[in-house]
Amino acid sequence: MARKKILLNAFNMNCIGHINHGLWTHPRDTSTQFNSLDYWTDLAKLLERGLFDGLFIADIVGVYDVYQNSIDVTLKEAIQLPVNDPLLLVSAMAGVTKHLGFGLTANLTYDAPYLFARRMSTLDHLSRGRVGWNIVTGYLDSAARAMGLSEQNEHDRRYDQADEYLEVLYKLWEGSWQDDAVINDREQRVYAQPGKVHKIRHQGEFYQVEGYHLCEPSPQRTPVLFQAGSSERGLQFAGQNAECVFISGQNKTATREQVNKVRASAVQAGRNPQDIKVFMGLNVIVAATEAQAREKHAEYRRYASAEAGVAHFAASTGIDFAEYELDEPIQYVKSNAIQSATKNLKNNDWTRQKLLDQHALGGRYITLIGSPEQVADELESWIEETGLDGFNLTRIVTPESVRRLYRPGHPGAATPRVIQDRLRRRQPAQKTVSGRYGSFTATACRGSTPAALIIERTQSVHNGITTQIARRYT
Repeated sequence: MARKKILLNAFNMNCIGHINHGLWTHPRDTSTQFNSLDYWTDLAKLLERGLFDGLFIADIVGVYDVYQNSIDVTLKEAIQLPVNDPLLLVSAMAGVTKHLGFGLTANLTYDAPYLFARRMSTLDHLSRGRVGWNIVTGYLDSAARAMGLSEQNEHDRRYDQADEYLEVLYKLWEGSWQDDAVINDREQRVYAQPGKVHKIRHQGEFYQVEGYHLCEPSPQRTPVLFQAGSSERGLQFAGQNAECVFISGQNKTATREQVNKVRASAVQAGRNPQDIKVFMGLNVIVAATEAQAREKHAEYRRYASAEAGVAHFAASTGIDFAEYELDEPIQYVKSNAIQSATKNLKNNDWTRQKLLDQHALGGRYITLIGSPEQVADELESWIEETGLDGFNLTRIVTPESVRRLYRPGHPGAATPRVIQDRLRRRQPAQKTVSGRYGSFTATACRGSTPAALIIERTQSVHNGITTQIARRYT
């Protein structure tokens, strides 16, 4: 009986300091080259050779200014600042790969859905159907102020806006152009048939949109939809829209509970619970032996910045930990930031010292340290005991973190290819790379979204003519 396939994404960001802060000072780290296109195309080629399913690119709008009520530590340690646009990387990386998928984070709160729909359709065309969108609503007051607002919307209110945003996008991506609108008939001088391209009309609380989608149907139409919210409202949104959900977990019991909640949210939305693929963030340090891996871990810790990690976490919670003494208990304060982060503070007896210890390396994600066999055993164990579908693997030292895991023949790489063989060939081997681990859209993440259920046979009225528009997903 074939075992469940483990899905793997590399987790990165178009900046220097992402999750494991301070490692940019390591002599072998190249993250300060993030402004170079070669940095990204080389990474994409490396990930494709390593048989990764995708590259998941985080993003943030705004700056981390909660810790010490300033951005001083943020600037000194390059804590996701400077940060470049993730969407602009994809066309170049897609051009040097054939199978690697790209999950892109984009904040919907400050972007018009009409324009965002065009950008994603363009990327879907250029990548031949290999893009996904990680839907975020933002949580930083600094972003709201930068966009001319006094403060951001209340947490659940942001999801209300997201619901309507998705409604507009579904209309544009799925309802504006019929499947057979484009005929490309040079002899008749007809590229697209006017009667099969329709204006959408949306009048809602947050958006009023009347117009035609600017792009012809892309390979997926709607990109693969990711989501990372774990609050009650976030789970409701995930159940209604997400195909992949990203969580963090510190132990298997808590992770299994989170996975079950995600599955339950799908059921509540009328979906199959297995339609949502659940990924967990993870740090991995591997070497030929466990002893060597622990030496590598100790080496990395010498370059890590615990204070930078805490400054990052302060923005996630909205709490300035610099105001506390090292051993002073941190008071839980309900905020408008990341609900899972503040809940973690509420459920644990945290002090500033404990936070510094946790965020020295690894941050909010657990770290697996060991030989290839040990790491493969543990990854399989997490999948089988929690119900996870895969992992988003962080970078610690880049590109070393990827090379040590998956590049054959690289000095210090985990050899033989134990991890690839264990995780990639748990199902019958197939000849092609795409057959072996599936495309990002068709096999790795694509399920049935609620749009497939709610708009499976949408009755769309355009200019008085009723047409049947079928969803692309089966």
